[in-house]
Amino acid sequence: MINYLQEIVNALIEGLIVVDSDSRIALVNDEACRIIGIRREEVLGKPVQGTIPNTRLHIVLKTGEAEIDRIQQLHNKIIVTSRIPLLDQVGNVYAVMAVFRDITAVQKLAEEVTNLRQIQAMLTAIIDSTHDAISVADEKGRIVLVNRAYSRITGMSPKHVIGKPATVDIAEGPSLHLEVARRREPIFNARLKVGPARKDVVVNVTPLFVKDEFKGSVGVIHDISEIEKLAGELEETKRLLRHIKAKYTFDDIVAVSHPMRVAVEQSKKVAATRVTVLLRGPSGTGKELFAHAIHNCSDRSSKSFISVNCAALPEGLLESELFGYVEGAFTGAKKGGRKGLLEDADGGTAFLDEIGKMSVSVQSKFLRFLQDREIVRVGGNKPQKMDVRVIAATNTDLEAMVSQGSFLSDLYYRLNVVPISIPPLKDRPEDIPQLVKVTIMKLNQEFGRFVEDISPTVMKSLNDYSWPGNVRELENVLGRSIINMELDERVIEKRHLPSLKPLTPEEDKAPTGKLSDLLEKYERNLISSALKHTEGNKTEASRLLGISLRTLYYKIEKLGLNQDTRV
Repeated sequence: MINYLQEIVNALIEGLIVVDSDSRIALVNDEACRIIGIRREEVLGKPVQGTIPNTRLHIVLKTGEAEIDRIQQLHNKIIVTSRIPLLDQVGNVYAVMAVFRDITAVQKLAEEVTNLRQIQAMLTAIIDSTHDAISVADEKGRIVLVNRAYSRITGMSPKHVIGKPATVDIAEGPSLHLEVARRREPIFNARLKVGPARKDVVVNVTPLFVKDEFKGSVGVIHDISEIEKLAGELEETKRLLRHIKAKYTFDDIVAVSHPMRVAVEQSKKVAATRVTVLLRGPSGTGKELFAHAIHNCSDRSSKSFISVNCAALPEGLLESELFGYVEGAFTGAKKGGRKGLLEDADGGTAFLDEIGKMSVSVQSKFLRFLQDREIVRVGGNKPQKMDVRVIAATNTDLEAMVSQGSFLSDLYYRLNVVPISIPPLKDRPEDIPQLVKVTIMKLNQEFGRFVEDISPTVMKSLNDYSWPGNVRELENVLGRSIINMELDERVIEKRHLPSLKPLTPEEDKAPTGKLSDLLEKYERNLISSALKHTEGNKTEASRLLGISLRTLYYKIEKLGLNQDTRV
């Protein structure tokens, strides 16, 4: 197992050192040995202080505070390092790991550039070879050059950013290129969110001077998600996050067509109030997106946003999840009881998706909450006042359900205070070009690809299709098209497009068999398809599937797939 772990860390392109609770070196990989200039057998088991130059691992072990993306000098090299404490189940630090990378070449590149336009071709070749994303802006803060890693991290191709203001790729935070242009000094270790997927990054931006004249700036973008993922895997902790933050705003909603503009305007008006909202529309139209946007546009935006799918939980579990329970309320109840999701949303917003799937008994209790703004935990008798704004969503005919007696009429009238209809995609074809553009940028970021556009023939096919699955189906079709493309292709052509046809009644039937068997079969087909498309290249297949290479190897072995493929 130790040798297996050593092989894994040796495969990393970053240096990795782990010290135990006694500040002794417990693990070091090949890249760390190369960067620092040490031999593994000579340092394992020794105190890190005095063995590793300029180390702070013993300090982080003592303080328990992480140090993320610190720039430091190491001999004649410049490195960026993150020191991350590893905690046990009670929160005590049992080890500290350092993940670092030699960025000497990148830093020197920023210092030695003298004329961007004259050496642009050479600079492009150099920065395309680095794993970190790089963007270059001119003296006016316009993007003039980006590398491949930039497109992979942000999901935005050069076509979408070259010549645009340096704010074009920022989802949250200020433009550091514009800030450097104003201050004429470097900015290090700034945390931002970039691209349509709002990826967390750390950015260093350095000004460029030619003969003491400011000519622009170079930004180096570090994707910290991989480092955080590695720390999470080493600790092997999994937690269910009940509190979430609404991710989307009205700026994320594509509303070119008149029906969508009407829905957005209605939502903006109601966002400023505290009334209950009912979002109506077919599955896949973006009802949850609207719920996020309404919350973020309200005076509750800094509070909790709790999302509950009423169809995903059985009746008994849904009641305890919504209202919580007291100790001893039922067999298996947690000692001391537990708060419900409505309590978690106190002061904020609760989004109840597929409200039509809620059982009548839970409907009755939820109706009392809407009337009195009080909840009583399962098994308890003490009411608690709650200040929760409710946004509900459904794709069912509630009026018919009321007539049939499967949905309480009083609850219907309480929910239907402000109904907002979200049109299906077939009724808003004007939105398709913009939806395609946004979705491609998002998929580029997820798949690590550089797709720039679709052909006119493909656009016509998309416009002619009825889209029974709405926006969700469009995203699925574009994702499958990108998987069908070769790695060097930039435009989706008709040959990449999967067959566009609605499901037949036979295809739409519920699958039969055990859920575990169905999931295993589906997973096997997905992995086999990815390996076939990449001609057996597991590294590229793992990137397409959005999983780590280690996870792909595990699944190949578990599912009994052919392992005679290359990495």
